[in-house]
Amino acid sequence: MTGPDPDGDQYRWPLHWHGLGPCESWMWFEHLWSRVCMLRERYRLPVRTSWWSDPIQLEALAALAAWTERYDDGEWDDPPGKLALLLDLERIGALLRDGNEPFHPDRDRRMFLAHLAELGCTPPGDARDD
Repeated sequence: MTGPDPDGDQYRWPLHWHGLGPCESWMWFEHLWSRVCMLRERYRLPVRTSWWSDPIQLEALAALAAWTERYDDGEWDDPPGKLALLLDLERIGALLRDGNEPFHPDRDRRMFLAHLAELGCTPPGDARDD
């Protein structure tokens, strides 16, 4: 998750959601959801349902999302590094194989949102943000 800060510098969210407030946690997970959907299609990752509740899968996907985002945003222009990323996809895929069902965003969205509620995350503008 990146975005400009008031001084015009890049702001990077942490690689994990622990320590964020309820609204920031919601936004962190939402951003990761969109990146995971993109990564699943783009790199044919074997993402499984409930990846959001498995700490290893969550951490691996957050790291991969941050890694690819730096290339996608143009922050990094390192062809050998990009090749290393592509070669590491098989190893990353091995971390994602635990689970019964393949991840399907349309089907799994409701379970994902229920998990966020269980964690105490709140969407922006929710009265519980205070």
